[in-house]
Parts: sequence; structure tokens; C-alpha cells
Amino acid sequence: MSDKKHTTLAKQRNLFCCQTKVIETQFLNFSDMNKKHATLFKILLALFALNSITLYLYFSSSHHHHDNRRDTTAEGFPAIIPHRGPHLSKPWPIIPSYLPWSLTSNVPSKSCEAYFGNGFTKSADVLPAKAAVRSGSSWFRCHYSWTLRSSICEGGKIRMDPGKIKMSRGGEKLEDVIGRTEDEEMPEFEDGAFEVEAEGRGSRSKIKKLVGEEFLNEFLPVGNVMKHTMRELVRSIVVVGETDFTCQEWVEEPTLLITRFEYANLFHTVTDWYSAYVSSRVTGLPNRPHLVFVDGHCETQLEETWKALFSSLRYAKNFSGPVCFRHAVLSPLGYETALFKGLSEDIDCQGASAHDLWQSPDDKKTARLSEFGEMIRDAFGFPVNRHHSDKTVSGHYNILFVRREDYLAHPRHRGKVESRLSNEQEVFDSLQKWASDHQECKVNLVNGLFAHMSMKEQVRAIQDASVIIGAHGAGLTHIVSATPNTVILEIISSFFRRPHFQLIAQWKGLEYHAINLDGSYANPGVVIDRLNKIMRSLGC
Repeated sequence: MSDKKHTTLAKQRNLFCCQTKVIETQFLNFSDMNKKHATLFKILLALFALNSITLYLYFSSSHHHHDNRRDTTAEGFPAIIPHRGPHLSKPWPIIPSYLPWSLTSNVPSKSCEAYFGNGFTKSADVLPAKAAVRSGSSWFRCHYSWTLRSSICEGGKIRMDPGKIKMSRGGEKLEDVIGRTEDEEMPEFEDGAFEVEAEGRGSRSKIKKLVGEEFLNEFLPVGNVMKHTMRELVRSIVVVGETDFTCQEWVEEPTLLITRFEYANLFHTVTDWYSAYVSSRVTGLPNRPHLVFVDGHCETQLEETWKALFSSLRYAKNFSGPVCFRHAVLSPLGYETALFKGLSEDIDCQGASAHDLWQSPDDKKTARLSEFGEMIRDAFGFPVNRHHSDKTVSGHYNILFVRREDYLAHPRHRGKVESRLSNEQEVFDSLQKWASDHQECKVNLVNGLFAHMSMKEQVRAIQDASVIIGAHGAGLTHIVSATPNTVILEIISSFFRRPHFQLIAQWKGLEYHAINLDGSYANPGVVIDRLNKIMRSLGC
């Protein structure tokens, strides 16, 4: 309700009270009224009735207006204010490392902000938003990043027909789909799998594609991706007239459409989380969006974090018929994020505090991964204050040893992990003895059996660790959620020398150490010696 309406309502209420008091006084003295007073009483009674009718009409029109009001963002995109119902959107948290995500065209190419933040500076209005506001038809726009060579696309009044998407249902229990092939789980789009409504197009008009190959090549290049599902999704969008645009269900809240590939691997899932987060911020969503997985993968443990980070989660094939989105955002593939591209490109960025960057902007520094890590911790209800240092409660230092275990991750997994540290148990046992005998301070060695822990428990273990140690493996990707003063010690087999975690530590500004092995066997004494040096640097 606007301030102007509040003021008007207050005046009406004051008048109502004054009129009532006058009426009461006149009524009590009615017996002594002369003819002149009687006339005054009738006038006041009429005013009272008129005022009651005015208040009734005011409340009725105000309630109706509130249910149907539209808002428009600074960029001119129509947005529906979410209903206060079962699909209420979660608010964005207040996190210390947050910096504004304003869309500006002067973000330098190859800068840290272009890689990790809002470098999506080239935009194309395929269906202009202003025209859509006037006509009530669809709108569609893509934001392109020269640095990442990918786009974030979004639109309003978009229809999805699950019947025209060929893939498995998705969301099943792992045990129910053992042996299912990957091809069955990845989407194939028929023309018309997605539709938009355009003003002036009549019923049964000749099918028209929303965009052509030239647009796809410019804004959604294939690059090094073998199967670019977002490009194929956009290619499937057709333009229809109002009478042909029918919906069985409407989703009023902003929704991200996401296709995952290596969905059961933590590293690749973190790239998907980050892409979804960036897409939400770049498009200026007022609250955390809802998610629709446009893939047919089964349920995994990692969905716990998807649900914590965002407002809700559904699979495309779980809709019973055509569904229309008031505002849909197409999240780029995780392969197109800096987290993945850094494995083959030289991304010269160093982690820094948001406060320092606010005071002194630097194209070679970023706080975006720290911001994202705080987002994850807050999503699970953990503190995100930069100065939070409860890791050393009662003088104890937590040393988290991230383990690699045999487990069944997806329908095609044999339940065996590749050996990155052949004597992992021997190293752990030696560290356990070292911790119990440590004289300088109390050390608590945490057995990071992540395959047997919930995602919330895993994030808590990462947050509470002073030192995180482990063999090269996806579990170490959790360091994206580590607090600023955490130290990383990675044990690297000669067979798996990849920069994944060194880069994440660098981009977050974490202290990083590595023990490079000849083969996959680690000398426990060497590990303990390196750990002793780290502990001394921590004052222990």
C-alpha cells in the first residue's frame, strides 16, 4: 500500500472518529434538541453513512489492486510480485562479501569481474520488454559475455511442453534406475518444446522460430561443449498467436531452467550452482528463484544443497502438461563458468575481501567466490560473519581429513572410486596418532567421510576446519565454502595433477599447500612434517 493511500486512510479514520463522537453527543442531548439541532443530526447521520460507503469501496479496490499488481525492474522487464502462497520465494541473505551486480557495459574483458561477476554486457532484445508490457505478450532477451563466451537468456510468458522434450522422467530413486543410459537422461527438444506469444500473430499461422542460426552462433556458441542443451532449447522456441498459447499451469515466481551433465560429481555440481547464482544476480531477481531441472537425472544427495540455495525444485517431466512461466531464466552450462574454464585458461585472479575491493577496485582481484561460499553457508543456517572464528573453541584446532570412499553415485557408477591415495588409511591413522600426541595445542582430527554425511554436515565440517587436508578429489570442492583463514593441504598423485583446488583457493584468497607424489603413495612422515609447519604458522 502506498504512502499516499496510508495518509488518505488515516484522514478518513480521524474524520470517522470525530463524526462518531459528535453523533454520540448529539444523541445524548437529543431530548433537549431544538429543530435546528435535529436538522444537524440528520446531516451528520448522512455524512456517517457516506463515509462508511467510501471506506468500504476503498478497502475493496485496494485489495483487488494488490492481488494483480505488476512491477517493472530498472531494465524494463515486467515481473509479477509473487503470491504469498505455498511457493513463496526465499529472500536473499545479507552476506559480508556481497558487492553490487549492476549491469554496466564498461566491465573490462578478461577482468576478474568479467570472469566471476557481471561481465554479461552485450544484450539483444529478441522480443522487446516494453512492447510486451503494452500488449501483454511475451518478451525475450539474452545477455552475452565476451569473456566467458556464453549467454544468460531470460523471458516472460514462456510456455514449456514436457511432451515435446524427449528424456527420462527424472527425480527417481537411484536404486530404481540402475543401468539407465546417459542418453536417456539428457533432453532432446522438438520444435515447440518452448513457445512464446507474439502480438499480431493469428491462429494456425506458419510456424516461426524465435531465433535463427546466426543468432545462436553469436549468442550461444557451441564452443568446446559436445552437446549444448541451452542452445538446443532456445532453437526449439517457436512464436505463436494468442489463441494458440494455452497453459495448463502457470508459474508466477521467477524460475531458473537448468540442465545438468555430471550431476553426481561435486565439482561439476558446484559449477552448476555458481552458474545458477550468477544468472539470478545478473538478471536482478528480487528473491531467490525457483528451479526446474530440464534433464532426466535421478535424485542425488546433492539436491539437498540445490533446495537450500534456492526457493523450490521440480523436474520438467514432473509437470502433467504444458506449463507457462511468468519469468524464466536460462542458466548457462556449468562448463561455461570460470570455475571450469580455469582448468584450460589462465585466469589471473586473486581472492580479496569485498571491503577492500569496495574501497579500491582491482581488475585482478575478486570477492565473488567468497560471496558465493557465504551464500552456501547461510543457506544451511551457518554464520557468515567474516570475523567468525569459533574454530578454536576451548583451544582445539580442527584438522579435516577429506576421505575418498567407494559409493554408488549414479546409475552407471560401479561403486568404486579411483585411487588417488593408495595408503589413505595409513596416512589417516598416522595423523590420528600425531593429533593425540600433539603437545603445543589441542588438535582434533575430523574423519571427513563425506559419502556418509548430509550436505549440511559436510558444509559444517568445512566451516569449522582450521586446516583441510585430502587427496585430489571432488570432495575438496567444498573449500569454496571455507572461511577466509582456512589453510588447504592437497595431496596430489602423479596420475591426477590437475589445478582444480589450487585455483579455487587462489580465487578465494586461501593459503594453499601441496604435496606432489611420485605415484599414489604418500609417506605419512612427510605429511605430518608439512602439517606441523602449517600449525606453527597458525600459532600452534
